[in-house]
Amino acid sequence: MKLDAIFRPKSVAIIGASSTPGKVGYVLANNLLKSGYPGHVYLINVKGDDILGRKSYKTISDVPGEVELAVIAIPSQFVLEEVEECGQKGVKALIIISAGFKETGHDGAELEKKLVQAARKYGMRIQGPNCLGAVNTHVPYDLSFASSLPNKGSIGFITQSGALGTAILDWIIAEEIGFGSIISLGNKADLDEVDFIEAMAEDPDIKVILLYLESIERGRKFLEVAERVVKRKPVMVVKGGTSSAGAKAAGSHTGALVGSFLAYQKAFDKAGIILTESMEDLFNYAVAFTEQPLPQDEGVAIVTNAGGPGILSTDLIEKLGLRMAKLSDETRAELKKSLPAAAATGNPIDILGDALPDRYAVAVETALKDPSVHSVVVLLTPQAMTDSLATAKNLVGSSRVHPEKPMIAVFMGGDWVAQAAEYLKDNGVPCFNFPEKGIKTLGALYQYVRHLNLPPLSPPEFKDIDREKAKKIFAAVKKDGRKVLFPHEAIAVVEAYGVNAPGSRLATTAEEATRHAESIGYPVVMKVVSPDIMHKTDIGGVELNLSNPEMVRIAFEEIMRKSRKAQPLAKIYGITVDKMVPRGREMIIGMSRDPQFGPMIMFGLGGIYVNFLKDVSFRLAPVNEREAQEMMEETRSYALLRGVRGQAPADIDALRDAIMRIGLMVWELPELNELDINPILVYDKEKGVSALDVKMTLGD
Repeated sequence: MKLDAIFRPKSVAIIGASSTPGKVGYVLANNLLKSGYPGHVYLINVKGDDILGRKSYKTISDVPGEVELAVIAIPSQFVLEEVEECGQKGVKALIIISAGFKETGHDGAELEKKLVQAARKYGMRIQGPNCLGAVNTHVPYDLSFASSLPNKGSIGFITQSGALGTAILDWIIAEEIGFGSIISLGNKADLDEVDFIEAMAEDPDIKVILLYLESIERGRKFLEVAERVVKRKPVMVVKGGTSSAGAKAAGSHTGALVGSFLAYQKAFDKAGIILTESMEDLFNYAVAFTEQPLPQDEGVAIVTNAGGPGILSTDLIEKLGLRMAKLSDETRAELKKSLPAAAATGNPIDILGDALPDRYAVAVETALKDPSVHSVVVLLTPQAMTDSLATAKNLVGSSRVHPEKPMIAVFMGGDWVAQAAEYLKDNGVPCFNFPEKGIKTLGALYQYVRHLNLPPLSPPEFKDIDREKAKKIFAAVKKDGRKVLFPHEAIAVVEAYGVNAPGSRLATTAEEATRHAESIGYPVVMKVVSPDIMHKTDIGGVELNLSNPEMVRIAFEEIMRKSRKAQPLAKIYGITVDKMVPRGREMIIGMSRDPQFGPMIMFGLGGIYVNFLKDVSFRLAPVNEREAQEMMEETRSYALLRGVRGQAPADIDALRDAIMRIGLMVWELPELNELDINPILVYDKEKGVSALDVKMTLGD
């Protein structure tokens, strides 16, 4: 989606333009005119007065030429009429600054719907309403409330918060960070973050896309588009509303463990979007992506004139999963020849506190020539003899000689190094005042490269799935007026998707129970089936280890008698007869359906401790082999699966297969709202798994 009428309009009309300083219409008109916009500008004001020395028109219909983009900044009660008139004029897109729509309540929401309906009737697209405009430094134009136009650059920024957007605009202008386009989403009545990500992906002037988001309505479409765009350009996001306070109450273990932010995290991970912790990180990373190359391989070298910062940086590199380069013998020999005897020639390379610019130059250049070094972090602390500016100039030179290897500078010392830090930034070398910021920024470059090197995600394919059987079971449950599947029904669904489970049959008489037991094979377990009886064991509704027909008949009668005595009004459908299975390692596979992103698969340690130990991992369904393996490895209990203290390893292959099959099942069966398989028993290697206890709930 190009959205050229917004990003590169040939003509702009401002409806509500004003000659009164301080009014929204004045700010918009003034900013557009002074931004150097080369297209036609039409100022619309009901009075028809001259505005900022230019003729204005009473209505957009009076404009003699074509209008591609109309910016509306008038009271909300008049906006619908203007939208209709814009449509009749042939306007292609609208930026509605005006507030007073769905953010105000029901009446405003209804009015907003009418705006969208009117726009669609004429084929117009809407940015907003209740937004703070747009900026494009390449056209250029400024249709925002910024004090001035930012420097031209290649960063695209999409923000859901208008107020934050204006604050960021002022900040990036002060910091002299170059931007390409800035978009305020507002209420997202029509165009949303998905549309603008697609548009920026096609914009040759944009190299990196940044987002501030509070909500995503089209979760799966967002994921689909982001996965595609990230392969071409890095996408980074700050997410507002990350606390767990919004976690929903749910009846399943899985639902209870899902926080409000977790689905967003997993969606961003799946797409390859870099989630940042702060706005500062967001822009630090963006600048590095636009000014530095991507690392071609692992291997970070540190050059420092102080031991402490070097140690801190090494620790952080390891913490972030980066790898310190192992310098070659040739590199270390060259360093020993060029540096003082007291210098450390390992990694970090400590060139000592009295290092002058030439010593920095030798160390950095030698490190960059090493084939195992694919990025360099240069640390500088001000000493009496330190020449920070000359050092900075040498670093810029080395960076240009080795344009394939990213360089991050950390110059500590405040005003003492301010001029040098400014020089580095002006010449494309990101510079930070503390190691943490610099290492995290380098980590973002590596995170993106690692994602690019991953094989493409595609759902697993299985040829032994009986989808029709699963759908028929769901249809029968709905016909019965239920949402909760009985255990034998739930087990039959997972079996239909190829997950091994103990045979489970429903019996309504003792004779039928006996036939089922003979068919399944002894020993068996019997459980009462009733939506009204939650704690079956407590009332005597479960009998274990039944090994012959007589025991089955007696158990049937006893379970029925005890169940009716405990809960006389309970609706009892019968009694299930299940195959007794040997003990195994108890794990859990579950699913909870997120309203934005759909089904999320959970894997972890099962049994009675799942809600207490919370040793679980999550992914958005469906999951492929790599994702299923990662889910297992992310849990502490993976060590148990591999075998400890002489214990045989578990059948990890069969468990991974089960995770993939359940992931595909919940993706293909949208009626399924919640699922818990707890426990799914995992046996020793090559002996498989068994879904022992399966709970399923259907949605509305």
